Amino acid sequence: MRRGQSYTARMSPPGRTTEPEQSLVARSRDGDVAAFNRIVDMYQRPMYNLALRMLGDSSSAEDATQDAFISAFRNIDRFTYGSLRSWLFTIAANRCRDMLRARGARPSQSLDAEDTTLDPPSRAESPEDYAVRREMGRSIQQALAALPHDQRLTVVLIDVQGLAYEEAAEVMGINVGTVKSRLSRGRGRIRDLLRERPGILPGRYGS
Repeated sequence: MRRGQSYTARMSPPGRTTEPEQSLVARSRDGDVAAFNRIVDMYQRPMYNLALRMLGDSSSAEDATQDAFISAFRNIDRFTYGSLRSWLFTIAANRCRDMLRARGARPSQSLDAEDTTLDPPSRAESPEDYAVRREMGRSIQQALAALPHDQRLTVVLIDVQGLAYEEAAEVMGINVGTVKSRLSRGRGRIRDLLRERPGILPGRYGS
């Protein structure tokens, strides 16, 4: 495939690859679709989960994820071999922002985000505990949807995706101090909302 031809993201179950990311990027720069699809395999689940938390429904999240990968492939020459994850998350976050602006509203109040990302019950978990965990996930998603976009993205990147402050700052194009400020405000707002529903406040929001 020659550079300039179109690319359609292949969404598939996550796979494993032992080939270094730099090699995959280099091959992708040459128009190697198979190499880029291995990058998709590596990052589609976290990218989708990011979009799902930001947009609130699975259909929009799937569209945002596919659009982000298509944009990444078309602009792979602009990647400068820093953190590939940060670069992809930046593209996905920007696409989510554009979709939210286009719809002129907060994220969907659909419960897809909670239902789709929640792990099934473990053998050690009682049905009651699993029900509580489901309710917690639903409540957190509703609280996230109530946050301003910048605070929601910060909370999702750090508390859901597990990024360090520095990487979250890179994704959002801001300094670490601003990341910490947005995270504090976002967590505080979530804490206030969850306190209205006693018994489900997760530890990270408890103080």
